[in-house]
Amino acid sequence: MQIGLQIPLFTTPGGPATLGEDLATVARTADEVGFEYLAVMDHFFQIGVVGPPELEMLEAYTTLGFLAAHTSRVQLLTVMTGVIYRHPGILAKTITTLDVLSGGRAWLGIGAAWNEEESRGLGIPFPPVAERFERLEETLRICQQMWRGDESPYRGKHYQLDRPLNSPQALRRPPIMVGGGGERKTLRMVAQYADACNLFATPDVEHKLEVLRGHCERLGRPYEEILKTVYYPFNVGADGERVEQTIADLRRLHDLGFQAAIGSVTDVWQVEPLRVIGREIIPAVAPW
Repeated sequence: MQIGLQIPLFTTPGGPATLGEDLATVARTADEVGFEYLAVMDHFFQIGVVGPPELEMLEAYTTLGFLAAHTSRVQLLTVMTGVIYRHPGILAKTITTLDVLSGGRAWLGIGAAWNEEESRGLGIPFPPVAERFERLEETLRICQQMWRGDESPYRGKHYQLDRPLNSPQALRRPPIMVGGGGERKTLRMVAQYADACNLFATPDVEHKLEVLRGHCERLGRPYEEILKTVYYPFNVGADGERVEQTIADLRRLHDLGFQAAIGSVTDVWQVEPLRVIGREIIPAVAPW
């Protein structure tokens, strides 16, 4: 089982003056101790489950570029980019740029977007949910086309690209992770377009995986091709006292069918919890 770190909070002990240094330390440590993924949220205001909107929030892809420069092996992604935040042609170029400059480590993590408050606050159009899903599907098609090197015009309902040129091309075709558990649209798009899904560990998560399996069967897509990832907040305790509980939680998730757990780490700015995970948890779950 693979382990990934998502950093959702940029309110650090030293404040903005030391945020770059602190973030670089966290990234280097996660890279060195064996985390497979390093992710940030794609939000412009802090989200309610983490804190008030006024808390510090960094722009995602600038941050990922910074993290790329301070790491050498972790895979880099957002969990998740809101589809309405960037034009799909620009988004494909952004991911490609990250991939080339990181040596082939970029993923596209994407969803239909939900945070109306930050969109209205910053003047980003926030269409109804049905349109956001239409835009998500078109964006997935455009990114796939550009990463194939197909420069033919794209004519969709919401986007028209005369020449979707992508030069330089990505070093590898960036894997796509579609986040969310919507059974009719989101999981169907996972089956049709994505390399990975990302679900919350809710009581109905086993059912969500079965829905995904059903979409794969209808589309003729091998279910096994899709990497199943779960959002899991890591709290190993100040002295590692919750390591065994964490391993037990991950075992249950693995037994449900998940191959990777990605999430925040309590007290991540103290760095030691990352070392505990690298020393005690990553070796324990790696053989699964």
